[in-house]
Amino acid sequence: MEKQMKMPKTLYGMKPNEIMGALGLEKAFQGKQVYEWLIRGVTQFTEMTNLPKPLRERLQTQMPSLTSSEVLDTQIDETGATKLAIQLHDGAVVECVLLIDRDGRKTACLSSQVGCAMGCSFCRTGTMGLVRDLKAFEIIEQFVHLCRIAPDTSHIVFMGMGEPLANFSEVIQAITYIHDKDGFDIGLRRITISTCGLIPGIEKLAELNLPVRLAVSLITADNNQRTELMPINKAYPLDALKPALIHYQNVIGKRFTLEYVLLRDYNTSAQSAQKLANFIRGLDVIVNLIPWNPAAELDWETPTNREIAIFTRELDALGVPYTRRYSRGRGVNGACGQLAVEHTTERGL
Repeated sequence: MEKQMKMPKTLYGMKPNEIMGALGLEKAFQGKQVYEWLIRGVTQFTEMTNLPKPLRERLQTQMPSLTSSEVLDTQIDETGATKLAIQLHDGAVVECVLLIDRDGRKTACLSSQVGCAMGCSFCRTGTMGLVRDLKAFEIIEQFVHLCRIAPDTSHIVFMGMGEPLANFSEVIQAITYIHDKDGFDIGLRRITISTCGLIPGIEKLAELNLPVRLAVSLITADNNQRTELMPINKAYPLDALKPALIHYQNVIGKRFTLEYVLLRDYNTSAQSAQKLANFIRGLDVIVNLIPWNPAAELDWETPTNREIAIFTRELDALGVPYTRRYSRGRGVNGACGQLAVEHTTERGL
């Protein structure tokens, strides 16, 4: 006779043996079967056709939903970008985005926190403040919800709401689960962690020697400007950040990215270009130029095409390696720096 027990909020984040225990299964292989169905994105136990029917019915009755979260709203723009508003088990809401590039590659942009404590003045998420960290299963479930829309999603970026390195252990736990070769099998080099420059987290990443990709939001190589834009710079200024990045580079041995949001008439001068060139000296990096994405709550402006062209010519002359990002998801407020939710209602953790 099957055991009667309290069901967990979710099965995502669990290994097959943990699923076996959580569901009170009598046979170890059934835990693996359930795990495999979860990876395939089924939404209920009745779809798990290789489980005995009485077991499926019992589990379906006891646990009608396989996820602890649900999609509240879906928005799609002309680029094919899809933004989901996801309500968590306590009523809090986060956003995540499916991005499709010009080659058809699909990337899941995931959130690591509800809101963000970093307070960067150019980022809409910063206007929310920090509500709470996400648990690993809540991060994983964002990926699951996006994969139900696009099963061939192949890349992940932690560039949604929150500072990933401020929620280090849960983010790493989620990455470990998503990377599992018997599960989603997303390669570590297809996963990018973006940080505003949280040095202790960068040092932890180096210590783990985890070959994920790193993206650092530099925004400007002028220390005074960066302090104006990013409160984190008061604690970890540029003269402390660069040695940490050099150490990280020496350990990991891979090129990383510096994110440079272009703000009209602020960080696009010839002097800005020179300071950027000076900062990257000794670093194996590529600078990702991102024209600022408008947010109604913020006063910044996107540079004109002419302003961007003049700035990139300066970079060319200085030998700064860069790419120009063409924003996708802007039409649904799902582009870089645009994620935020107006209301969250916590029901207690």
